[in-house]
Amino acid sequence: MGEYKKLWWLLLAILAVTFAALGWSGVEIYRQVPPIPAQVITSSNKVLMTKEQILDGQTAWQSTGGMQVGSIWGHGAYQAPDWSADWLHRELLAWLEVAAQETAGVPFAKLDAGQQAVLKDQLKTEYRRNTLNAETGVVTVSERRAKAMADTAQYYQKLYGAAPELQNTRKSFAMKEDTLPDAKRREDLTKFFFWLSWAASTERPNSEVTYTNNWPKEPLVDNHPSTANIMWSVISVVVLLAGIAFLVWGWAFLHRDHPEPEAPKKDPLTLGALTPSQRALGKYLFLVVALFVAQVLLGGLTAHYTVEGQTFYGINISEWLPYSLTRTWHLQTALFWIASGFLAAGLFLAPVINGGKDPKYQKLGVNILFWALVVLVVGSYIGNFLAIKHIMPAKLNFWLGHQGYEYLELGRIWQIVKFLGLAFWLLLMLRGMLPAFKKGGDKNLLALLAASTIAIGLFYGTGLFYGERTHITIMEYWRWWVVHLWVEGFFEVFATTALAFIFATMGLVSRRGATVASLTSASLFMLGGVPGTLHHMYFSGTTTPIMAIGATFSALEVVPLIILGYEAWENWRLKERAPWMEAVKWPLMCFVAVSFWNMLGAGVFGFMVNPPVSLYYIQGLNTTPVHAHAALFGVYGFLAIGFTLMVLRYIVPGFKFSDSLMRTGFWGLNLGLVLMIFTSLLPIGIIQAHASITQGMWYARSEAFMQQDILHTLRWVRTFGDVVFIIGSLAIFWQVVIGVFQPKSYAKNIGYGATAAAE
Repeated sequence: MGEYKKLWWLLLAILAVTFAALGWSGVEIYRQVPPIPAQVITSSNKVLMTKEQILDGQTAWQSTGGMQVGSIWGHGAYQAPDWSADWLHRELLAWLEVAAQETAGVPFAKLDAGQQAVLKDQLKTEYRRNTLNAETGVVTVSERRAKAMADTAQYYQKLYGAAPELQNTRKSFAMKEDTLPDAKRREDLTKFFFWLSWAASTERPNSEVTYTNNWPKEPLVDNHPSTANIMWSVISVVVLLAGIAFLVWGWAFLHRDHPEPEAPKKDPLTLGALTPSQRALGKYLFLVVALFVAQVLLGGLTAHYTVEGQTFYGINISEWLPYSLTRTWHLQTALFWIASGFLAAGLFLAPVINGGKDPKYQKLGVNILFWALVVLVVGSYIGNFLAIKHIMPAKLNFWLGHQGYEYLELGRIWQIVKFLGLAFWLLLMLRGMLPAFKKGGDKNLLALLAASTIAIGLFYGTGLFYGERTHITIMEYWRWWVVHLWVEGFFEVFATTALAFIFATMGLVSRRGATVASLTSASLFMLGGVPGTLHHMYFSGTTTPIMAIGATFSALEVVPLIILGYEAWENWRLKERAPWMEAVKWPLMCFVAVSFWNMLGAGVFGFMVNPPVSLYYIQGLNTTPVHAHAALFGVYGFLAIGFTLMVLRYIVPGFKFSDSLMRTGFWGLNLGLVLMIFTSLLPIGIIQAHASITQGMWYARSEAFMQQDILHTLRWVRTFGDVVFIIGSLAIFWQVVIGVFQPKSYAKNIGYGATAAAE
């Protein structure tokens, strides 16, 4: 450790404390999950459903695309309703109608204010009271509620089928006809939806809040932000301000500018011969941009479904490519191409770290991993298609088809293949890294790079810790280990450290300065990022301590983003350090964009959906994709593109970027993202937020609200931003294609065979 001993101990202490908090929270979540009743019975002992039927309903929901058709407890797609909030509101209205007919023989609307108030009070009392028998696991409901449940279930059975009277509703929700063809499975689905709403309206034992911390807002059962919600929201803001203050003071008094070394006359990365494994990376770069363009086009199609529902400019394609499938592929492809960009960057660095030499059989390993990626992509896509078309047998859906969970949609077999691929990549990386530790010199930066590489290779495996019938709350805990911790935590550290290593190897920054900056950044990212995973779970069936930890630590995630303007300037300034840096101008521009979108997308928009009271009202609204697009593409997308362009520049000797193509690509992507967010997603989200605050989540996601002219127009307006973004993506794609598949004559002029360039 040497002179970096204090920084290493600080990082290790932070990791120990934060993972202890996350681990303790996991134990609490397992202990306090909302119970799935052994039976739900009426007061006359009629069995309405069993635990097995509820879980059968969960698997039926998964087979439709799960979180790609509406959302549950606020997590999922945004076009159809949140089914937990929607079912609850519909059942409450049905109960009031049944009660009005039983007590007065007239519709509820015909009762006077006093009579309505009496029934509403009875309604709240009945729904919030917990009738679960702790010994038998049986929940008892009134005969009146059983009738309301049956009426509500009938609506969903028609909606998920092909009932002609709900065809326009399915169109509004971007659902294909016969979303769930099997009538028995539709019946099971309604039991799962009932249980979700039961947990959202029933108070925990010895508590005044529901199992979902009073989410969603529903005035009919007095669901509103809890006292703890308000308190921890205020605390999170205070923690944020305190964190920023301490960061500024620490930066002012502890930050030291490290003397910059004299820049080499030639780029050190071009002095050695390319290794066979590095030359084999061209196909990885093509795969990255090909998947990138596919993802962008799928995104445009998916966004258009929010306008027309079942058609694409009048062409009915929803029977074969429904919204649930295109959105699945859109999200899944994003993770594939971004991860592939990071893998390619790592594989390029491995021989550099190993003294410019390939470990034995490294090229073979690189080729095997590439074709494994191709099999993974194609196989998982086919599985998704067969599952959502219900061609695949239901018993195989989870394993080969569609898990139903956002960002982890691919079947479990394909998820295992992906994990094994990452483990194989880790092996290839370590074969280049471990021998370097035996050589002299400062190895602290390399040690941090190796540690982050190991974390990327192994932590994706946490997504295997749940099964097909695992409790939804427990599934959410492990899902966010992948979506938040693996992506937003370890990928961030790997990217920061890899860039520092590259620039130090180029001789543009001092090794000491790069090491100090990387260790400090890793500590800051992990401090908020590890326990901050829990801020996604405020209302997923967890208790107040989970909310407290998530709100407090996730506020700290924003703190390091404050200094990203300085980081952007530092990256931008590197191009002036040596004339040969002009050759990597456009990768550097991508890294500058990363800093900007990290500040805006992950910082500003991230904190917008971070405090519990804020997320209480806007979880599951279009404010969420504002953060998702700006952070996932703006940060990790631009990082992957930057890595791809940088690797391209080095594996094709003499290659020069086309300024016209790159200007079109870079500014098209940035401008398209700005237009997409500020002319469509954010305005829709703000309008929805007002509806959610004033009336409730059910209304903000309802057909009547979402089909208003103003929201319909704003969804059309998004087309302009999408077109600009698509143009930018095509320009980047063509630039990489030109580089990977160099014309033979050009390749000969620079002494580099076209076959090798494309290898």
